Amino acid sequence: MKIKVTSIFVDNQDKALRFYTEVLGFTKKADFSQGPYRWLTVTPTGDPNDVELQLALNNNPAGKTYQEALFSQSQPAIMFFTDDIKGDYERVKGKGAEFTMPPTDVTGSTIAMLKDTCGNIVQLTQLAKW
Repeated sequence: MKIKVTSIFVDNQDKALRFYTEVLGFTKKADFSQGPYRWLTVTPTGDPNDVELQLALNNNPAGKTYQEALFSQSQPAIMFFTDDIKGDYERVKGKGAEFTMPPTDVTGSTIAMLKDTCGNIVQLTQLAKW
């Protein structure tokens, strides 16, 4: 078994698509609708067969409550790994991202957190090299 798709709730799919592609640098993979339902995913640029991230509209009350609870506690809804957290921090910040925590050394890694403009905190993580 392997993970093919994981989801994050967003309050606006168009705004989320812009953020995850134009700011973070992912690539749109799937975008189709059936009635009011829209299936929207992004993947890491350069590897369209990698894990897809579904940008799921938070129009489900349980999903919206979960998303809002995480955000109010400053808890990340998703974590992305990088080999260059300081470079990615500067690149993403230069594209207008609002960081709630700059790169900070913690046990075993360096992390940074930012708002995704769609109701979530995103954590960037670079593992320490031992």
